[in-house]
Amino acid sequence: MPRLLRVAVLIESSRALGRGMIEGIASYSRLHGPWSMYFEPQGLGAAPPEWLSTWDGDGILARIDDPIMADAVLATGLPAIDLRGRLPELDLPFIGGNNESITRLAFDHLRDRGLGHFAFCGVPSGQMRTLDLRRAHFEQHVQSAGFSCDVYTGEPDGKSKRRKKTSRQSSESGTPGIPAADFGTRGWEEEQADLASWVESLPKPVGIMACHDPRGYQLVDACRRASVQVPDQVAIVAVDNDPVLCLMANPPMTSIDTDGIRIGYQAASRLHHMMIGEEDAASTTLIEPKKLVARRSSDMLAIDDPDIAKAVRFIRDHACDGVRVDAVVRHVAMSRSVFERRFKKILGRTPKAELLRIQIERSRQLLTETDLGLAAIADQAGFSNEKYFSDAFFRQTKQRPTDYRRESRPAAR
Repeated sequence: MPRLLRVAVLIESSRALGRGMIEGIASYSRLHGPWSMYFEPQGLGAAPPEWLSTWDGDGILARIDDPIMADAVLATGLPAIDLRGRLPELDLPFIGGNNESITRLAFDHLRDRGLGHFAFCGVPSGQMRTLDLRRAHFEQHVQSAGFSCDVYTGEPDGKSKRRKKTSRQSSESGTPGIPAADFGTRGWEEEQADLASWVESLPKPVGIMACHDPRGYQLVDACRRASVQVPDQVAIVAVDNDPVLCLMANPPMTSIDTDGIRIGYQAASRLHHMMIGEEDAASTTLIEPKKLVARRSSDMLAIDDPDIAKAVRFIRDHACDGVRVDAVVRHVAMSRSVFERRFKKILGRTPKAELLRIQIERSRQLLTETDLGLAAIADQAGFSNEKYFSDAFFRQTKQRPTDYRRESRPAAR
């Protein structure tokens, strides 16, 4: 009988992202263990447990937030995985979310609202390297589409300012989960007053990506203080999909599910291989976000052209019914050439591409969240048959539907 492996799980249970990771780790242990897991409920940034220095264990899964925790983990000499990614000099394998994909998902969602103005609400530069990278990725997506991006960093000395057409570029090496305290040194009222002033200064309507859910919650509150309507004037997307913060916000906040369960599951799998001597080289593994969970904070359609706005609503309501471009043209009652030209000018893609985009997004959801066969998914997403669906899905995602389902739904699910 295999020896019972002992694993220390030093991950916060106070936030949804950490709890998701813990759930994924537990699922892996049930299938491939069982492990004896050393775990204590805690918050992000908690001090290393006193027992760690003398613990006779086999491996560690940790969200390493500071050098004190890093030193304590490294001092054990045990195989370890970092699920935080905050310390770039830390020579441990890292597993976390893919910031480039996360910010792409946010920008595409805001762009699909018909918006032409964009902004990023972050934290002071240099306070957290990975959030600087997240901001840079979002700016790159905005600029690549031909727009400019305003940025709020909350600098306490008045340096927080609007920046236009920035050209910062970065490479991704890790993704954090972010504690609610990572906003700076100012008090709530001072911060909210500054944030409200920034929101007032933005051109409207505008789509804003908040660096994480706590910042997004602050942003929704600041909009209310500034008498700026969400989502009519400001559409907001945050990150991590913490239900407490997202549903406490008024209106409820759209957020990106970074798939903490899958991150935890993959981290546990990697650690298992390390503990039995199969791999030990430090490396980074980035996990794709699960999905964007749309709520009222981004429920906007900012298209000045009433005919194109009417067409977009029709497409979003009926794309998965199998409608084609001819039906959309009849709905708006204009010539196809004029319609397609105006549509592409406003949304940056053709009506056919928009229909397909919505069908692919629906099929992604069905692949991830249901056990339906491919034929049933093809039918529910509005494709004429399974083969056409599979080929179209591959062209758009570079993956076959079965491969996407397998990678999006590890055994943890």
